[in-house]
Amino acid sequence: MNYTEIIGFIAAILTTAAFLPQVYKTWKTKDVSSLSFPMLLLFFVGVLMWLIYGFLKHSTPIIFANTITIVSIFLLVSFKIRYNKK
Repeated sequence: MNYTEIIGFIAAILTTAAFLPQVYKTWKTKDVSSLSFPMLLLFFVGVLMWLIYGFLKHSTPIIFANTITIVSIFLLVSFKIRYNKK
C-alpha cells in the first residue's frame, strides 16, 4: 500500500465517520424532521456515483467509504419512513 492509498483511507474514515453521528442521533431520537427526501435522494445518487467511480478506478478507499455511506443513507431513509408516520 502506497502513501496515496493511506491518505485515501484516512480521508474515507474521517468523512464516513462524520456522517455516522447523524444516523445514530436519528435512530436514538426518532426525530426525522430535519431530513428531507430530496436531500437524501441527491446524496444517495452522488454517493452511488462515487462508488461506481471507485470501482472503475479500482480505489479501495473510495469503495470502502461509499459502501458504508450508502448503508447509512438507507438507514436514514428507513428511519424517515418509519418515524415520519408517528
